[in-house]
Amino acid sequence: MDNKTLASRLRELVKFLGTVKGDLANVTGPPSLLAPSSVVELAYCCAERPSVFAAPALEPNPENRALLVLRWFLITLRSQLYVGVDHYTAVTTGTATGDGTKSHKAPTTSIRKPLNAFLGELFLASWVDEAAKCTTKLVSEQVSHHPPITAMHVQDHDHGVRADGYTRVEMTFNGNVNIRQIGHATLHIDRHDEDYLLPLPDVKVRGFLSGCLYPEMSGTYHIVGSNGFITELRFWGEGMLRGKRNSFEAKVYRSREDKEKKKAALYEVIGCWNEGWTVKDCRTGEVLEKYEVDAPENDPLPMNIEPVEEQDPWESRRAWKGVLEGLRAGDMRQVVAEKTKIEQAQRQMRASEAKRGVEWEPLFFRSRNGEDHGVFHRLSEGLGWPLHHDRTKGVWRVDDEQLKNAQMPFRGDCTPLGY
Repeated sequence: MDNKTLASRLRELVKFLGTVKGDLANVTGPPSLLAPSSVVELAYCCAERPSVFAAPALEPNPENRALLVLRWFLITLRSQLYVGVDHYTAVTTGTATGDGTKSHKAPTTSIRKPLNAFLGELFLASWVDEAAKCTTKLVSEQVSHHPPITAMHVQDHDHGVRADGYTRVEMTFNGNVNIRQIGHATLHIDRHDEDYLLPLPDVKVRGFLSGCLYPEMSGTYHIVGSNGFITELRFWGEGMLRGKRNSFEAKVYRSREDKEKKKAALYEVIGCWNEGWTVKDCRTGEVLEKYEVDAPENDPLPMNIEPVEEQDPWESRRAWKGVLEGLRAGDMRQVVAEKTKIEQAQRQMRASEAKRGVEWEPLFFRSRNGEDHGVFHRLSEGLGWPLHHDRTKGVWRVDDEQLKNAQMPFRGDCTPLGY
């Protein structure tokens, strides 16, 4: 699709979105703007670099562990938010250094909207880093459709690191698409018996009229460790404070008291999360790392998943096989026809369940009462960080026993196309 055609379709989308009232999370945009992947896949960003995920477990110094958790969080952002974008190119903007220009990476194609996941949809994958002897495993499940809620679990058994999270996505349109994520993630490190509470930042999708959609975050968030260390992250973007797209600043403090009293941070990280950043020790002024997202050594590892024909019917790529083939081939008739099959079948399943008085039960995740989530309440205290468990049907955590013992076919004769 050429840029002129894309820009025209984006303008049509703007007009369409302007007519939709309320939450857009379950609204499907034009097929030509869909990414060849589902919402349930997005958690792969947390697991695709096993050595980065395991690094905090191998670090004996607690302040360095806090920095490594921040590093992992930042590295996940571009894969998570630049959905459907494979190609980046260097562009020149602004004025900064000797010759008056500075180069950074920008997408050559517009981001695309992932497929709306259907209730019960699964994504299972793993990544192996032979050199670092690390393996991560991911399970993600759509645990609710109205409202849309996705739960995920990532684990490195050998190093005793696990991440758990869930999100309800709310989307509205006011010239930009505003994506609010209601939920949070936690990271637990067995070796140090530490927990970290991580935010799910809100996102704006901009660039409709230019024909190149891109994500932008703004606002202040925190990563809080049970060891007392706290990281403050501030995001801003193009046109804000004369900023550059996808800019951020993060500061790691020894304690909340240090942050509140505006004492010097231990570490400062500044840059653009889609391009790269610099890590500085605030006590010595030493630059500890210059991270480049596109450097070959920072590439994600290959994803390991079962061949589509060997996957369970509820696994995302098998369930959406016809749609994904149509998107890759540019056959929009096939995309619409295959999507319609699943969407109609899902509506019929919900009607059948309502008639029989049956309530859908997620396969790998269970909802817990918000008051019982001690880690969240302990670490979020004093930050004004609400749990909102009443809006996410509770707090979602993986059922370890179910995950360990589940066998295919996971739901017997029931498939996404019906009972």
